[in-house]
Amino acid sequence: MPTDPVCGMYVPEDSSIFTVVDGEKVYFCSKSCMQEYTSPDEREKSLRYRLAVAWIFSLPILIITYLFQFAYRDYVLLLLALPVQVYSGYVFYQGAYMAIKSRSGNMDLLITIGTVTAFVFSLFITIFPKAIISASIYYDASAFIITLILTGNYVENSTKKRANRSASRLVDMIPATSHFINDSGVVVDRKTSEISLGDKILVKPGEMFPCDGKIYEGVTEVDQSILTGEQEPVVKRVGDVVFSGTSNLNGSVRMEVSKTGKNTTVGQVYDMIRKASTGRAKVQKIADRFSAIFIPIVLTVAVASAIFWVIFLSYVGSPYSVEIAVLSFVSVVVIACPCAIGLAGPITMLISSSISSENGIVVKNAGSLDRLAKATRVVFDKTGTLTASDPEISSITVNSGMTEDDLLALGAALEMNSNHPVARAITGEAKRRNLILHKSTEIKETPGTGIEGVVDGNKIGLVRSMQQSGSAVDILVNGVKMGSIGLEYPLREGAKEAINQLQSMGLSVSVLSGDSEAAVKGIAQNLGLNDFHSGIFPGQKADIVKEYQQKGDYVIFVGDGINDTVALETADVGIAMGSGSDIARDSGDLIILSNDLNSIPKAIVIAGKTISKIRQNIFWAIGYNSALIPVAAGILVPAFGLAVYSVLPMLAALAMGFSSTTVVTNSILMKGRTEKILRDIRKTGVNMPVSGST
Repeated sequence: MPTDPVCGMYVPEDSSIFTVVDGEKVYFCSKSCMQEYTSPDEREKSLRYRLAVAWIFSLPILIITYLFQFAYRDYVLLLLALPVQVYSGYVFYQGAYMAIKSRSGNMDLLITIGTVTAFVFSLFITIFPKAIISASIYYDASAFIITLILTGNYVENSTKKRANRSASRLVDMIPATSHFINDSGVVVDRKTSEISLGDKILVKPGEMFPCDGKIYEGVTEVDQSILTGEQEPVVKRVGDVVFSGTSNLNGSVRMEVSKTGKNTTVGQVYDMIRKASTGRAKVQKIADRFSAIFIPIVLTVAVASAIFWVIFLSYVGSPYSVEIAVLSFVSVVVIACPCAIGLAGPITMLISSSISSENGIVVKNAGSLDRLAKATRVVFDKTGTLTASDPEISSITVNSGMTEDDLLALGAALEMNSNHPVARAITGEAKRRNLILHKSTEIKETPGTGIEGVVDGNKIGLVRSMQQSGSAVDILVNGVKMGSIGLEYPLREGAKEAINQLQSMGLSVSVLSGDSEAAVKGIAQNLGLNDFHSGIFPGQKADIVKEYQQKGDYVIFVGDGINDTVALETADVGIAMGSGSDIARDSGDLIILSNDLNSIPKAIVIAGKTISKIRQNIFWAIGYNSALIPVAAGILVPAFGLAVYSVLPMLAALAMGFSSTTVVTNSILMKGRTEKILRDIRKTGVNMPVSGST
């Protein structure tokens, strides 16, 4: 049976609510879910309006209910509650209808039963105030349950929309116009969307490859960091394959197109991002799991109680059989109303968000915290995450008669004409040393080899090479080697400490990279890691993450580049570095604004404490409400008589208020205790507990 990609509900194959994506039918349980999938902007707009109405009317309801007493107060509250109940709450009624239709229970059904019962009962008391003595109204409960949970839904929808936006931005990077070569060999500009398989196109220096293809003329260096994350350019010659989305650095090449549109590398990455962000198994909320059991129990008790009192009171000749039966049903459902359950998540998440932000952590997807607390493995991208994204000069070796500054100035005089990453490192170091750079002429850059030119009448050559420690540049003056400049990608500050901390918490740590095996192995050994993968592309990163998941791991993936986007979406939790690309940040569940890798173990601790606190809150909320269900059903009648029903509505209100107060107080306590643990970590570096009571 198909599954709704938005809410995870099973949908019959004969459902009329579906859309076609790339030739395949995608089924939905409701039109609202289909709108969220196909038109996230419209869905967010609709939720924003409903949420605005909910908050605008709920706040006055709360204030009037507890602070004011005046004539026709109940009618004023009724008018204020109507927009919230009818307009804002409509999305929950849709979910409840589908739950009933599919014979399953979810939070929407629990919310609908609780809020509608409370509202209808309050409406009855408002219109017939003398019908039930001492009865209370519950407009505040019905309105705020809708408002709080609708707020959570809005945040979740916004997160999904950002994931889809990141995928669209990737496609938008492809140039709209390509240099098409016609049969006569003349180059004319043509829309990239009109380029076909087998066409020939020209790609100039500094341009992005619009399609996948094979070079048939020219040689160049290509920046493939968008795919591999590695800044080191790759030499491309005749016969070599080039990929869409990569950048042509310094050579003019002609290529024959082999893939266009959605079949290109960028198109496939886009498709993987979309599928990963919408197809990830939806983790059921604790409240949903609870409601699947609790709802049938509540309804069974409520109906049984009502039937019992109708039969019993009719038998004894009481004139109040119908009234007591209705009141019994209402009391049971209202007492079981999920007010505190609705608060349990939002209030804890609010405090958790405060703790996270103070530690430079932004939690974009609240649903990821449950998975973060269960994490068993952390997988790091190498370049830009564990290391800096650009190389730095590690050593300068010179021959006699020349100083380091002299050699560096010669190299920078030529490299200032190049946009190669190595060139940026050399010119950057020259600027830091305030060196005077002489004018260079007759510049010629040979992709994959280096650059040459004339400085002060001398022929200067820079020859690039690769060593195990990183890149190197030999500098020749009139054909004689005068020295060399070594470069490396330095470890990010705090990387070793963060990995040690994660391992001490019992997590396995791995490294994935598109770099060479020697470079990745060197970094892994430096960090004390044995599990690493090298020379891999984006789809392969996601595949490796899936392999870990299939072995039973809950995987955190930490990355910073566009090439990490698919893996960020595929992992149970994606953590993006704040210095990374916009697309990576949009795809991550969490963002480390400070770029401090030590924030990752802190995030795991915060997640563990948050989930533990939510579970505690739900336990107390269920405990208070469930304990009074037998009372609402009439267990106290033998001791106090039918008059007990005159105070049961007030008892229900007290139970909801008390459980809500307990939930809020318990959540506030989490802040101080969690912050103490994090302060101790910063001071002493002691091992951090992942979860447990707070």
